[in-house]
Amino acid sequence: MRASRVIEALLFASESPLAPADLARADEDLDEEGVEAAIAELRAEYDREGRAFTVFEVGGGYQLLTRPEYAPVLERFDSVPTAQRLSGPALETLAILAYRQPVGRAEVEEIRGVGAGGVLKTLQERGLIEVVGRGEGLGRPLLYGTTQFFLEHFGFRSLADLPRSEELPVVLARREPVEETHGDAAGIR
Repeated sequence: MRASRVIEALLFASESPLAPADLARADEDLDEEGVEAAIAELRAEYDREGRAFTVFEVGGGYQLLTRPEYAPVLERFDSVPTAQRLSGPALETLAILAYRQPVGRAEVEEIRGVGAGGVLKTLQERGLIEVVGRGEGLGRPLLYGTTQFFLEHFGFRSLADLPRSEELPVVLARREPVEETHGDAAGIR
């Protein structure tokens, strides 16, 4: 069997991205370099034939996915599974987490200006975020970060694929503490 056909079969059967090392285990004659060559061959073949799908690199692995230009066609059919949409508050919270992780609930709430407990729970239930540790502060608060599924869901290879924060309309870079200029002497805040 040709390596490209073995890789194609694995990608076709998988519901999630497969890492090159995992793909290489499929055949004793394959190594990661051979996997990369087979993927390049598949991509060239799909491009040449004008296929509606190709091999995308997502979440640290490879996956067969429909090309983005076919999204409008797919949206017209109820039988095609679609990703659940996220609310504005959920997207805001997810953006904060993606750019500032690991981050605690209090910091998310400080940035957003509203409670975030419910949104964090929803994002956890959807598998987009997870608890990645505990903070050093009072009560050792839970710290959240994004998951592998987050990368897959949004089509990122890694967090390095996120747009740079300075390119975004809303700055998510670390904020410096605000100094009080009045009211400190009387203890007013």
